[in-house]
Amino acid sequence: MKFGMRKPSLKKSIKARTTGKWKRRIKRAIIPWYGKRGTGWLHPKRKLYNKVYKKTTFSIFDLFK
Repeated sequence: MKFGMRKPSLKKSIKARTTGKWKRRIKRAIIPWYGKRGTGWLHPKRKLYNKVYKKTTFSIFDLFK
C-alpha cells in the first residue's frame, strides 16, 4: 500500500476531463449500473483497497487548495 503523495499522470487527467457527455450516455444505456452509487460493493476487496488508498495518499494539487 502506498503512503504519501501520488505521482500525477498528465495522460490520465486529460482523459478524465475529455470523456464526453455522449460516451457517458451510451454507457448508461448499455450498462445498467454505470454511474450509480453503491456499486463498489460488487467488488468488496477493490472497494476496501480504494478506500484505504484514498485516505493514505494525497495529490500534489491538494497542497494548493
